[in-house]
Amino acid sequence: MTRELTTQDEFDAFADEVARELGTHCRTAELTGYFGSLVRLIIDGDGRALHLRRPDDAHPDRLRIHAALPDETRVIAPSIGVTTLSARHVARQITRRLYPLHAEAVQQVAELAAQHEAEERGRRAVAEAVAGALPGARIEEQERRTRIVWEHDSRPPGEHGPVRVDSVTVAVGISGDWVWAEASGRPEVVTSMLAAFAQASQG
Repeated sequence: MTRELTTQDEFDAFADEVARELGTHCRTAELTGYFGSLVRLIIDGDGRALHLRRPDDAHPDRLRIHAALPDETRVIAPSIGVTTLSARHVARQITRRLYPLHAEAVQQVAELAAQHEAEERGRRAVAEAVAGALPGARIEEQERRTRIVWEHDSRPPGEHGPVRVDSVTVAVGISGDWVWAEASGRPEVVTSMLAAFAQASQG
């Protein structure tokens, strides 16, 4: 027979029982950020965390348990649904069904983080090389790409009138494996830029 958890005190007490059944130096704590649901946090001795939640007031004998991840922006946190037959039953379901999913998700987060870091290193190296070739350029970091903008007012000193700007805009791709560039300004300046680029490419 399932246990109906209708108050936060009842829910907290049940979570404490589940934590004891899980062992591994588990403890419970308050969980914030959920409104209108009974919730509790379980943390084990290795820092692994679980979010226990009663998602539906109409079913006080059902729980949704989410495995917390170090970064949930790239990987969806795994979860399972269980009934409150007993604290031992819930603990067994967590151990048998959720912990393996949790381990896979943590590994996936680590792999994606390493990939993201490698991409950033590659992109940064290319961006620094481009900026070094364009003294005074500004670097703008964007979502998984870098933009470098170089601008120069081509008016002779002391001359008034409309601003005339020679400019180069360069976008560096995710891991620095491609570069997109656009030059604008006086024809002779743009032409010399293109010529210099073509000569460097041939060399």
